[in-house]
Amino acid sequence: VQLQACGGGLVQAGGSLRLSCAASGRTLSSYYMGWFRQAPGKEREFVAGIRWFTYYADSVKGRFTISRDNAKNTLYLQMNSLKPEDTAVYYCAAATDSSGVVTRSSMYDYWGQGTLVTVSS
Repeated sequence: VQLQACGGGLVQAGGSLRLSCAASGRTLSSYYMGWFRQAPGKEREFVAGIRWFTYYADSVKGRFTISRDNAKNTLYLQMNSLKPEDTAVYYCAAATDSSGVVTRSSMYDYWGQGTLVTVSS
């Protein structure tokens, strides 16, 4: 599967953005899908995941919503109440083998190219 992420940009603290991840090659429902982010100088971290249910990192719970449109074969991440510490490059990813929640980046087989989100204070 090929993944193409977009939707990043510059937003003020408290604002919202919606990231999209368009898939081609195979249907997204075949995978556990996740969003990760990587801030400058930091390791890539799990943000949210979805297959049969959703799962969120504590840092974004209640502010971010992951969803999937099977008809459009697209993954989304709705980000509300953004904070400066949300600034990062955001990546979508697909994991082939999953028996539950997949939070480790090494378990993902396919990655999008990343989209930059910058939150100003």
